[in-house]
Amino acid sequence: MTMQNTPLLMSKILGRGAIIDPNVEVVTLQAGGTHRQTLKQTWDRANQVAHALNAHGIKVGDRIGSFMWNNYRHLELYQAIPSMGAVLHTLNIRLSPTDLEYIINHAGDRVIFADEDLLPLLEPLWGKIPCVELLVVCRHGEGGESSFKNQIDYEEFIAGKDTKYPWPEIPETSPMGLCYTSGTTGKPKGVMYTNRSTYLHTLTESLSDCIGLCAVDSLLGIVPMFHAMGWGLPFCASMLGCKQVMPHRFMVPDAFLKLMHEEEVTISAGVPTIWQGVKAALEANPGKYDLSKLSRLTCGGSAPPVSMMRWYWDTYKIEMIQGWGMTETNPLGTLSRKIAKRSQVNLSEDEQFKNIAKAGLAMPGLEIEIFDEQWNRLPHDGEAVGELCIRGPWIASEYYNDPQPEKFHDGWLVTGDVAKIDSEEYIIIADRSKDLIKSGGEWISSVDLENHIVAMPEIAQAAVVAQPHPKWDERPVALVKMAEGKQLDKEAVLKHCATIFAKWQLPDDVIVTDAIPLTSTGKIDKKAIRAQLEADGYKLPSLAD
Repeated sequence: MTMQNTPLLMSKILGRGAIIDPNVEVVTLQAGGTHRQTLKQTWDRANQVAHALNAHGIKVGDRIGSFMWNNYRHLELYQAIPSMGAVLHTLNIRLSPTDLEYIINHAGDRVIFADEDLLPLLEPLWGKIPCVELLVVCRHGEGGESSFKNQIDYEEFIAGKDTKYPWPEIPETSPMGLCYTSGTTGKPKGVMYTNRSTYLHTLTESLSDCIGLCAVDSLLGIVPMFHAMGWGLPFCASMLGCKQVMPHRFMVPDAFLKLMHEEEVTISAGVPTIWQGVKAALEANPGKYDLSKLSRLTCGGSAPPVSMMRWYWDTYKIEMIQGWGMTETNPLGTLSRKIAKRSQVNLSEDEQFKNIAKAGLAMPGLEIEIFDEQWNRLPHDGEAVGELCIRGPWIASEYYNDPQPEKFHDGWLVTGDVAKIDSEEYIIIADRSKDLIKSGGEWISSVDLENHIVAMPEIAQAAVVAQPHPKWDERPVALVKMAEGKQLDKEAVLKHCATIFAKWQLPDDVIVTDAIPLTSTGKIDKKAIRAQLEADGYKLPSLAD
C-alpha cells in the first residue's frame, strides 16, 4: 500500500487556524489603542493580498520585500506570499542604507510593503534599487510620506479583491522566504527557505518538547518578524489558531507588559536584552501587571544569564526556554527546557537550572556535531571544544546566489560557533569563533564572563571583548552598563569574577559605559565595541605606561 504523495506546502497549513477557530483575535498595539481583527478576517485579507499581487504580475518565485514592524498586515503577508508561491523577503529595518541597497538589489525585490513611519529610512534608496516597481504603504494614522514614483495605499491595493485565492500546486522545494544575515563579516548573505523546510520546522517547533505552542495560547511575538521569520512563530500560530498579539513599533517594556496583562498572554519570545528590560520594569512597578496567565518566555539570539532565568521562575513561576539557532537554521537548532527528559523528572531545581543554562538538545530531525580543525569528530564528554556543525531538513546548504563554500563542509553547515557537547547530548556554546579570546595559548569564553558579570544586581548589561597584548596575544576587557541609580567599582567586578574564574581568565580592565552597542537583531555588537576601542586609542592598563 502506498501513501498519498502530497507536497509539503505552506498554503496547506497557514489557513488552518482561521478555519477551525475563525473568531480568535489578532491584536496589534497602535498609537490610539489596539487594532483587532479575527483569524478569518486575516486569512481573507491574505487571499486579497495574493489577488492584488497576482494582478500586478507577481509570479511563482518572485521576491516581495516587507519593511515593517510586527503587526496584522505583516502577518497577512506572511500568509499570502508563501501560499501564492512567491517569496517573502523580510527586510531588516535596522540595517544601514548601504546594506539595504545591496540586499534589495541582490534579492531582486519587485514590490516593497512598508509601514508609513519607516518610509524615511527608505528615502535614501530611491534611484538605487531599479528592481522595485511598486511601493505599498501601510498606514496607521501616523503620517509619513515617500517620494517613490509608483506607490499605493495597502487598503486601496487589496480593496474589492476576492477572499478566495486558488493557491498553486508547486514543488515543495519551491522557495517561500528569504532572510539575510546581519552582515557582521562582509556583505549580508541570503538564506532562502523552502516550503518543505518551513513546513517541517513549523510542525517541529510546535511539539510539546520544543516550544510547545498550542491552539489555546495567546502569543506575544516580540522577536521582530524581520529576524529569521520571527523565529517561525507566526507560521506556527497561524497553523494552530493561537491568539496573536503584536507590539507594532512600541518596542518598550511597559508596552509589552500592558499587552501581557490586557491580552492574557501565555507565551512570548524575544532576545535577552528584551527580558532584562522587562525584569527591570517589573522590579520598578511591583504588582502593577497581572502576569498570572504567562507561563513561558522563549529566549534566543545570545545566551541569557542564568540569574535572570532563575528570577523569572522564582518570582513569577515563568519558565524561560533557551533556544539556539541562526538565520541559516530556519532558525531553531536546539532548545533547553527545565525538564527535557523523562530521566530528569526528579532533578532538584538547581540541577534543572544547570540544564537550562546550556544551549539545549537538538531539535528532532537535526544532527549536530563538533569537529576539530582537521574535521575529526570530537567526543561528547563536556570537555572537548570544537566547531559546531549542523545538518537537517531545514538547514541551509548554500547561500542565495553566493556559494561561500567555506561555510559548508561535506553536507554540514559550519555555524561559526565554538561549542562542547556533554554526555547528556546538551550543546554548550563556548562562543562565536571570532569572539573567543585566546590568551597565552588558552581560550577564554567572553559569554561565560558576561553572564557572570551581569548576575551582579548593580549591572544591567555587560560585554567582554579581546584586546591585543604583546605577550599574551589577547586579553579580555569588560564593558558594563550600570542599572539605574547604581554604582560599582572595578575591583568589585573583578572580585565577583574571581569567585569562579582563574586569575588568568579575569578581565584586565572594567570600563563603565552609558550604552553598549547592539546589532540590528538585538545582540551585543562586539565588532562595533572593538572598533570603537581602537578608534579611541584604548590601551590595556598594563600597557598604558
